[in-house]
Amino acid sequence: MFNIVLVEPEIPANTGNISRTCAVTGAALHLIKPLGFDISDRQLKRAGLDYWQYLNVTLYENIEEFFEKNAGGRFFFCTTKAKKAYTDPEYREGDYFIFGKETKGLPEPLLAENMDACIRIPMLPTLRSLNLSNSVAIVTYEALRQIGFENMQMTGSLHNIAE
Repeated sequence: MFNIVLVEPEIPANTGNISRTCAVTGAALHLIKPLGFDISDRQLKRAGLDYWQYLNVTLYENIEEFFEKNAGGRFFFCTTKAKKAYTDPEYREGDYFIFGKETKGLPEPLLAENMDACIRIPMLPTLRSLNLSNSVAIVTYEALRQIGFENMQMTGSLHNIAE
C-alpha cells in the first residue's frame, strides 16, 4: 500500500514502534543503513511486539541502493525544513514517505534536490520536532485517510457485553 523509509534510524524503540504502525496499516518498511542498532535488538522486537511476522521489511546498504532499487517511485521527504504541510499533496497507493535519522533528519543536499516533494507536520515554532514514530504515524494515517482507509477495518465491537 504505502512505503515508509527510515534513513539511518538510531533508536531501536522508534523503529520498533514504526514497524508496528507499518504492520497494522499494511505499509512496507524500508531501512537504510547504517542502523544505530542491531536488527535483532531486544528493544526493537519488544516495541514491535508480536507483529514482526506481518511486517514487509527491506534493508538497504545505503540511500543510493534504495533509490536504485525503487526507481520510478513517488517520493515524499518528511522534514521540518519543508514549506508545505503533509496534508497538501494528494497521495496514491505505493507512495514512499522518507524520514531521516532522529538526531539530524534527512541530509540537506537531498532536501534541496527535492524541495517540491518535501512535506512537514505543522508545530509550534519554538520546538524542534515530534518523535519519529509519531511523525510516521501521522503521515501514514493522512495518506490512508485520503484513499478512504481502503482495506482497513472501520468498525469495532465491545466484548463480553450483552447488547
